[in-house]
Amino acid sequence: STSYPYIADLLANTTNNNYFSKIETPGNWEIIFLFGAMIAAFIVSVIKKDFKFRLIYSNWEKQKGNSKIKRFIWAFVGGFILIFGARMAGGCTSGHIISGGMQLAVSSFVFAIFMFIGLVITGKLFYRK
Repeated sequence: STSYPYIADLLANTTNNNYFSKIETPGNWEIIFLFGAMIAAFIVSVIKKDFKFRLIYSNWEKQKGNSKIKRFIWAFVGGFILIFGARMAGGCTSGHIISGGMQLAVSSFVFAIFMFIGLVITGKLFYRK
């Protein structure tokens, strides 16, 4: 989640902003990591001959229809909530679970349980017919 404020800092020169000054060591390694993940996913999909550019996935179309605007609005809202929560919590959910799990931190296991419960509830509510 630190890569988003880092990109905002690059674009808007926010070095004097109180929020951005709290990011300890922003760096471009996270952005390189994100691009690497996208490139790796692309390579695997090409190797598997499964690559197909699509704006609306079949599961979404079955449940919510084929409106591109509706899809983009929900993607933006979901992404905003995810980044807002990650920044408010001081880190991303996967990092908390992975690094905390490696340290056998009870708080990370409790967080993982409640995140999974929230995921199931959200999925049931969002994808019900």
